[in-house]
Amino acid sequence: MAKPQARLPRSIIALFCVVLQLCFGTVYAWSFFQTLLVRQLGWSFTETAWAFSIAIFSLGTAAAWAGAALPRFGPRRLALVGSAMFSGGYLVASLALHLDSIGLFYLGYGVIGGMGIGFGYVTPVATAAKWFPDYKGLATGIVVMGFGVGALILSKGLAPFLILRTGGDLALIFLWLGLVFACILLPSSLALSDPPAGSEPVSTSPRHAEPESNDTVTPYLWSSEFVFMWIVFFFNIAAGISVISFQSQLLQEVWGLADPSVEPATLAEYGATLIAVSSLCNGVGRLFWGLLSDRIGRVRVFRILLASQMIVFGILMTERNPWVFSALVCYVLLCFGGGFATMPSFVLDVFGTKKMSTIYGAILTAWAAAGIFGPLYVGYLKDSYPDRAMIYCFLIGILMLGLGYIFSYLLNDDRIRLGRPTVEDTLRQYGIASVR
Repeated sequence: MAKPQARLPRSIIALFCVVLQLCFGTVYAWSFFQTLLVRQLGWSFTETAWAFSIAIFSLGTAAAWAGAALPRFGPRRLALVGSAMFSGGYLVASLALHLDSIGLFYLGYGVIGGMGIGFGYVTPVATAAKWFPDYKGLATGIVVMGFGVGALILSKGLAPFLILRTGGDLALIFLWLGLVFACILLPSSLALSDPPAGSEPVSTSPRHAEPESNDTVTPYLWSSEFVFMWIVFFFNIAAGISVISFQSQLLQEVWGLADPSVEPATLAEYGATLIAVSSLCNGVGRLFWGLLSDRIGRVRVFRILLASQMIVFGILMTERNPWVFSALVCYVLLCFGGGFATMPSFVLDVFGTKKMSTIYGAILTAWAAAGIFGPLYVGYLKDSYPDRAMIYCFLIGILMLGLGYIFSYLLNDDRIRLGRPTVEDTLRQYGIASVR
């Protein structure tokens, strides 16, 4: 008889899940490179925004497929594929920068790298949820917190170091980033695994403790519960990612107006600092809102996120104090991360553990759609209306958040049932085993 394979403790597996998310989350440091690309290569803001939008779109669509494929391929295999593609995307992007080919850059950074993030993003979240059903809000919050903090590591650590070592050569910087990420991601992916069959910790919540049926997922994807969750998630992401994609440039403009004597290099440093601090808020928000959603409910958290951001966006339209502006941007990132922390647990509550990876992957197509819409409308406004772009951007953000808030009143966090409940379902709901 074959000896069973030794497995790591679930705390160690969770640690590697966080490491994966830290690396994948560096995509949110995009605005650090965007200014450099515009200055060195002469690409427009709209052209460079396409690279980030394609990456987020590829991320969301790949995550949808990965969520459905995760039960079949397992977390280790998908994480390895995602890690290899993410690292390889930087290598292709490096070649594109050397050749000054924006189309090849779209392919490398946007398509290949974005799909790699999508394959890798769902895997740690779903894996942590399976290992920690007794603390699902906390576990998924900690894991997705890593994704939010990733931009801090890149913008204030790795990227500035590489700029100094390479003399600002972007092609070499992207080459080294691909190699460094490969050395970290590939070994970390090998540590991922599902809990052994029959050994998963049991949730302490009777409401959500019943076993899942093996019926098809398709009807659930057409349910009103899924549709409204997707819509609310889309509006929260679209508002936040529009700020993420240009936060460095926005702060540099505000600071330049407040103090015209500040040198461009100093402004760029201020922008990088905002990326770092706001990414930390993004990460902390994923933990804070995830924990809060365990206490007050997922729906209430989304309403707070959307309503409070409407007020903040309204202030940002006219705020020209760089310190206040930075603090408000950090709050937007705090709420942006909160949506990603709350949604995995929301899906678990409504659709159950066995359907979680597939349905959560499908929910992430909202991320893909928002990744196209948010950065592109900001890039278009900056190219077409440079003097009024900031006001227009935040005004559109208020409209999106308002629509999300309205749709949040159609959300419900009760367990979904598409058919009439049977006696067996009732017994399971209250933790009573049926007699056969």
